[in-house]
Amino acid sequence: MHGDGDFRSEECIEFLKQADIVVTNPPFSLFREYLSQLIQHEKKFIILGNLNAFKYKEVFPFFQHGRCWYGNKTNGSVKFNVPEHYPLTGSQVGIDEEGKRYVTVPGVCWYTNLDHQKRHDNLTLVKTYCPSAYPKYDNYDAIDVSKTVNIPKDYDGIMGVPISFMDKYNPDQFEIIGIDRYTYEPIRTKVYSNAEIRKYGNLNGQSILRMPDGTMKQMYTRIFIRRRQ
Repeated sequence: MHGDGDFRSEECIEFLKQADIVVTNPPFSLFREYLSQLIQHEKKFIILGNLNAFKYKEVFPFFQHGRCWYGNKTNGSVKFNVPEHYPLTGSQVGIDEEGKRYVTVPGVCWYTNLDHQKRHDNLTLVKTYCPSAYPKYDNYDAIDVSKTVNIPKDYDGIMGVPISFMDKYNPDQFEIIGIDRYTYEPIRTKVYSNAEIRKYGNLNGQSILRMPDGTMKQMYTRIFIRRRQ
């Protein structure tokens, strides 16, 4: 190479155009830009990224519209085999049943646009909808589902589920409507202001449950989904 290897350089883009598939560990600080470049050039890819990078404003639409998804194994960490001379120190190392040495890197996963069977495995639904068990948000036209395993099998409306759902997401079974931090229309029902709540803070960036005593409970990030018929 004649340049510094920056993926944004004309030289590297020319290499990219020749590639059939990209497999790499991009700089996490530039993950948004790197992923966008791959999709812009319509490349197949398997790349490493932070587990929560899908929540980025620039990345989430790719998940929502089926242009990117998690790889085959997503459990909050990735295991890498290492050579014999690599020191096995700390809690994230070991030797597997085949005698291979490995290091586990937490908080990362594979991002890809290559299809795989896990992506089409149906999530088994066993819970039945009950209004008292699934309260409705104060600021979104959706019910709250506290855990992925609690998704009701008989509710056809919009549901807010935790981000752990993304590891179980099957596009044949569910439709992604949005994410609370970026979703405004058509399911947003309220925008908080000082006129209603003093020091409303970041209530407008989260799903909110109004408790029986009138207090507001801010939920951790919720993905809005709906069962496909």
